[in-house]
Amino acid sequence: MTQPVVDVRNLRYQYPDGTVALDGVDFQLYPGETVALLGPNGSGKTTFVLHLNGLFQGEGEILVCGMPVTKPNLTAIRAKVGMVFQDSDEQLFLPTVLEDVAFGPRNQGLTPAAAIARARAALQQTGMEHVAAKAPYHLSAGEKRRVALAGVLAMSPEILVLDEPTTFLDPPAERGLVQCLTSLPQAKILVTHDIPFARALATRAVFFEKGKVVAAGSVEEVVRSHDWEI
Repeated sequence: MTQPVVDVRNLRYQYPDGTVALDGVDFQLYPGETVALLGPNGSGKTTFVLHLNGLFQGEGEILVCGMPVTKPNLTAIRAKVGMVFQDSDEQLFLPTVLEDVAFGPRNQGLTPAAAIARARAALQQTGMEHVAAKAPYHLSAGEKRRVALAGVLAMSPEILVLDEPTTFLDPPAERGLVQCLTSLPQAKILVTHDIPFARALATRAVFFEKGKVVAAGSVEEVVRSHDWEI
């Protein structure tokens, strides 16, 4: 039987002010699949995904590629889980796109030449090789999103986590992102309110509400059961 690349059991998390953000979440992600996390703002979706590489640490059990998400494993786990945040500007900070995308591989210990080669390959994967010499702040929102994705891909993750990836994107940029993500072999988690985007990519969906997963199934089933069409 295929083992999940992410296996979460009874995850609980409470913020310092006492707010319960996650209240017994179970979740599995299998190789090659794409799962959309749906639900209202404040329902726990982003808090949940931030546990997958140890940025948050709650109670319960999390296995990523068979490894418990514990302090001794965090370096290895963060190499497995690539996160693309909602605001691409948080991930782009060097003078050129190529330097930015090579930053992660350099931190992984690759030589400068190997890091640049990895960066060029990732930019080609995302269709952004033509902006390699540009400054990130000269890019459109859609270009920034794909360059941020390239920066994650350059580190060869097994799992991609994208938080509200269509924010600030116009329809052509969103279509380009869908095409790019469809071509990638990694298992993916999409935190999104964009139902057409989820339909285009996700093999299934789960619905978060008040820190719990209250529904799971196809995107259509979950959208219908919670009247979540936009």
